[in-house]
Parts: sequence; structure tokens; C-alpha cells
Amino acid sequence: MSYDRTVRLGTDFATAVTQVRQALADQGFGVLTEIDVTATLKAKLGHDMEDYLILGACNPPLAHQALEADRSVGLLLPCNVVVRRDGGTTLVQALDPATMVTLTGLPALEPVAEEARRRLDAALAALPATA
Repeated sequence: MSYDRTVRLGTDFATAVTQVRQALADQGFGVLTEIDVTATLKAKLGHDMEDYLILGACNPPLAHQALEADRSVGLLLPCNVVVRRDGGTTLVQALDPATMVTLTGLPALEPVAEEARRRLDAALAALPATA
């Protein structure tokens, strides 16, 4: 099972981050958390790596529905979206919300996951993907 939704962009990293934030906002997602993996690994381990940012995106109505179905599903929230450099391009990857249904086995989460997937796919589709 593939657990990601991925698009490849022909833009620089900073532009891609701005575009991803806007595309998520247009679909009702706010960014609750931001982890600059590149800076963290450099500061803590002295390790240099490509640009790599994890955005914790949340759509409050969907999060509420998921938590009403299962309080423990908070372990799988928020929706993680990764923006990272991969050679000469920038990848944007979102965790497929269907993963929460697969992991929990709870049918009550299926409509929430379907709506979250629809919105994340719409956000990804709004980005200027390369071939």
C-alpha cells in the first residue's frame, strides 16, 4: 500500500513552501506545526542535508470528526505534508489519510479520510507540478 500523495515541482524550495501553504489554506487546512529537519539535524548532529520541511496541516472540522470517532486517532494527526529537495526539483508529499483507516481498522473514519484525501489531493493538484 502506498502511503503518500506526491507531486514534483519545478520551483525553488522557498517558493514551493509558500505555494504549499497557500494551497493547503485554500482547502481549509492551517499549518499547526513546522519542523525544519535540515536545521534540526545540522544543529543537533552537525549533519548537512537537503532542504526538508515537515508541515503539520490541520482541517479543524475533519480533525473534530476523526477525534469523535476515536480519541486515539490524535496519534495520527495532524496531516503531515513534507516539502523537500530531491536533486534539481522540489517534492511535496502528503500522508494519504486512508492510512489512518488502515492502521485503526475503524470504518467510522472512512468518510473523514475520504474528505481529507479529496482536499489534500485538490491542494496538491493546485501546485505547478512538473512532468
